[in-house]
Amino acid sequence: MTQLAIEVGALAKVFGGLAAVDGVSLSVPAGERRVLIGPNGAGKTTLFHCITGTLKPTRGSVRLFGRDVTRDPEHRRTALGMGRTFQITNVFPDLTLLENMTLAIVGTDRRKWVMHRAVAAFADVRRQALEGLEAVGLAGRAAQPVKLVSYGERRQLELALALNTRPKVLFLDEPCAGLSPSERQRISKMIAGLPRDITLVMIEHDMDVALGLADRVTVLHQGRVILEGTPDEVRANAEVREVYFGHG
Repeated sequence: MTQLAIEVGALAKVFGGLAAVDGVSLSVPAGERRVLIGPNGAGKTTLFHCITGTLKPTRGSVRLFGRDVTRDPEHRRTALGMGRTFQITNVFPDLTLLENMTLAIVGTDRRKWVMHRAVAAFADVRRQALEGLEAVGLAGRAAQPVKLVSYGERRQLELALALNTRPKVLFLDEPCAGLSPSERQRISKMIAGLPRDITLVMIEHDMDVALGLADRVTVLHQGRVILEGTPDEVRANAEVREVYFGHG
């Protein structure tokens, strides 16, 4: 029997009287590429926040490889193998790419950190940081301040930062948002090349990217799941066309 990486049961998040997420249930087997799509305001990012611990759900449950993590804080979920990126880039623009990677490694390392020693004294940290940048094609930009690199390269850096935590499940929130066609192609290729021992759950508005990367697709509308199926089933579904384009 295939192990489930993520199990979400009747999850809801209510703000005032508005249910941004309204009773969502989904199961993602280990190793699967699951893509969440839906129009703006469908509840996709709020659902991500509830699954990853940024927000506490109003009700419902979240399980990570069978373990109930519904009330666990973000750092605990990270330690258990959950990683993510955000819709808006979340890096330090005045620091170099290498310094951003170094801080991420230091921040997630369980070993005791000696504050009075320079970072340069920790050769293993620098090596790990450079390897992380190389994995996403940024080793040649390591010494550049983030504010001087392109938006697409910032997205590559965020992917490197997320992979640094060695996630078992990786949540990507619109990794191709705001990118040029060539940048989208580059990021999509990187995502497609991730090893299958990382389960991937992704929000993506670009339908070509979403359906090209997905094993299965979950469609959200007004906080609810209206369809789950293969990319071909989603393409052929009249309700999905109605939601996105206003006609069947």
